[in-house]
Amino acid sequence: MDTFIFILEIIGTVAFASSGAMIAIEKKMDIFGVNILGATTAVGGGMMRDIILGITPPTAFAKPVYVLFAVLTSTLLFAITYTNPEILKSRAKNKYYDNVMMLCDTLGLGIFTVVGIQAAASVVTENNTFFFVFVGVLTGVGGGVLRDILAGETPYILVREIYACASIAGGIVCVVCRDSMGEPAGVILGLIVTVVIRLLASYFRWNLLRVR
Repeated sequence: MDTFIFILEIIGTVAFASSGAMIAIEKKMDIFGVNILGATTAVGGGMMRDIILGITPPTAFAKPVYVLFAVLTSTLLFAITYTNPEILKSRAKNKYYDNVMMLCDTLGLGIFTVVGIQAAASVVTENNTFFFVFVGVLTGVGGGVLRDILAGETPYILVREIYACASIAGGIVCVVCRDSMGEPAGVILGLIVTVVIRLLASYFRWNLLRVR
């Protein structure tokens, strides 16, 4: 199970780093800014989680492999767009960019939601569904919130299609299924529910109520 979680974490790290780095590139940041935004997006939620759980130093510092993957991903994307700037203005970019970034963000959200729950469950022995889901959601959305703030944008979770709610739903499924079906089933089902709800919300433009 530990190996499976580690693989999920690396995939989520690359996915979130990609979304952060591309936003930084769109904002015309330099290579340092691109790496900072990519790494912050990738490990920011996990650092918030570790602080709440009392894990010191946070995993991002204790195991810098996550930051390394985030930096490598961000640098690679910067290098590609720096040497081929026409990519940012091409028809292919305009057609596929939003979808690719949405998929990266969705995958990262689902992965880090269930990873956060696993981390909370490893520290807190008693079954506390509310706390587990809270930590999972924080892990899933925290990096994106920091990314948007640093990029000068309104946090994604406050203005776009159903996002945090997908994480909450997936987190609840993860916690419930962990207890009734075991950890592997809980992790997989929680991840699937989060991703599916987020994809459906994006495709059908589902939004929560707002004042118009």
